[in-house]
Amino acid sequence: MKLKPATLRTFTTLHSWMGLVAGFALFVAFYAGAITVFHQPLQQWATPRTAAIGSLDDAQRLLDDVLARHPEAREHVGMTFPGYELAQPTAYWQDRHGTWLFATPDHLAGNPTPPGASLPELINQLHYMLGIPVAGTWLMGVVSLLYGIALVSGFVIHLPRLVKDLFALRPGRNLKRFWQDAHNVIGLLSLPFHIVFAVTGALLCLMFVLMLALNPLIYDGKLMAASAAAMDTAPIVQKAGVARPLSPLASWHARSIEVARDQGIADFVPGYLKLAHAGDAHAVVEITGTAPRGLGGGAVALDATSGAVIATQLPGARDANHATLAAVYALHFGDYGNVAVQWLYFLLGLGGAFLFYSGNLLWIESRRKRRQAEQGRSSIIMARATVGICIGVCVAVSAAFVAAQLLPWLGWNVGAGERWACFGSWALCAIWASWRTPSRAAQELLWLAALVTALIPLAHGLATGWWFWRSAAAGHGALFAVDIGALALAIGFAALARATARRGRTGGANSVWADQRR
Repeated sequence: MKLKPATLRTFTTLHSWMGLVAGFALFVAFYAGAITVFHQPLQQWATPRTAAIGSLDDAQRLLDDVLARHPEAREHVGMTFPGYELAQPTAYWQDRHGTWLFATPDHLAGNPTPPGASLPELINQLHYMLGIPVAGTWLMGVVSLLYGIALVSGFVIHLPRLVKDLFALRPGRNLKRFWQDAHNVIGLLSLPFHIVFAVTGALLCLMFVLMLALNPLIYDGKLMAASAAAMDTAPIVQKAGVARPLSPLASWHARSIEVARDQGIADFVPGYLKLAHAGDAHAVVEITGTAPRGLGGGAVALDATSGAVIATQLPGARDANHATLAAVYALHFGDYGNVAVQWLYFLLGLGGAFLFYSGNLLWIESRRKRRQAEQGRSSIIMARATVGICIGVCVAVSAAFVAAQLLPWLGWNVGAGERWACFGSWALCAIWASWRTPSRAAQELLWLAALVTALIPLAHGLATGWWFWRSAAAGHGALFAVDIGALALAIGFAALARATARRGRTGGANSVWADQRR
């Protein structure tokens, strides 16, 4: 296929500007998203102590105590099973003011602060909202749309020479060509996944906005009321007004596994439950779980008093609403398959961050004035922004990891401290990059990223005693993986710092990346 030069220039311009406009947000989303793939191992790593996994008896006692202490929980209460998110079960419900409260076997009074470590949620917020409350989600929805335009335009650009670009990686003295080749190869190889990320990211971030917009136009104001019924498995039923005891929680757990197995899902693992009308003859419980070999988990709704099956939404036997939602979540977060899929998504996340970083570098290089020492103002501004925002967020995330371990040890407020460490260090990096020359700032912040990231396993070992060799010997794979992963990233940052310094010394003199001292 051959494109006219004018058409190619149009798509090239579109690809460049869409990438530049959305690139900074996407770098943050992909870097944090790569870490978010390991949400549960990170929860274990960041929890102050490695607690033993609770039992279903612990969950039963928690449910009984919460229902006895908190009458409002009898209308609707949720509970995670032991080992799903945390080692111990957690119950959650809304009080009469609409405030969510959380209880564990050790804290039955109910607390607005969810139990467990706050670090995984902070990283997740960076991923889907850049740490900006409410509006950040909508912003990332728009960014996902721009991301989709950049993907389509990039594919059109490379379509005439798709095979040639796919296998072109030419290392050598021409660094611009090497970066261009690397950008093309990674982009083309991971294109199917990037299309999935763009589509599902836009849907997840803009779904609520679309519902609000379409509700009065198409659904006559009834969409919001109908959405819960369309998304839940258990039907909405009215109370009978007749008291009847609940059947044991363990029987719900076993029944959901049995029902899933009967429908061909042999590896269904219950994760959490939602119980409505506890103590009433019309009490209903919905048990949601994971099925690693299916696309997304599933749910089984039971009569909470008799254990009779009311409804199911399991892989292979879902309605269109549940099948679509399950596919969107599973494809976006890699919530299917085994640990190999998680590592694939982790590498795709880092590869995506590289795409946006390298895209900025190529834009800067394409405007380089080879015959002048003084480079354009736009190139310098873009170089400083790229260094401050992209390398800065790497420093910031690692600083939050270190804070997550040291603050409990020091007796400080962990949640607030992590945010100060993250956003404070990010702001300081951006200020530093705006003050220094791009070449020097890039080297210094990369070395800083290497240092702070290398401190992660050190802080973990000092605060908990779980040094990575001890974690490996005890079989705590999650703790070992996070510490070793941090060391690998630290080595990677150090290698990039050395490469940047070498580029400053030996590369073209007329460049924003040239060392001004030579």
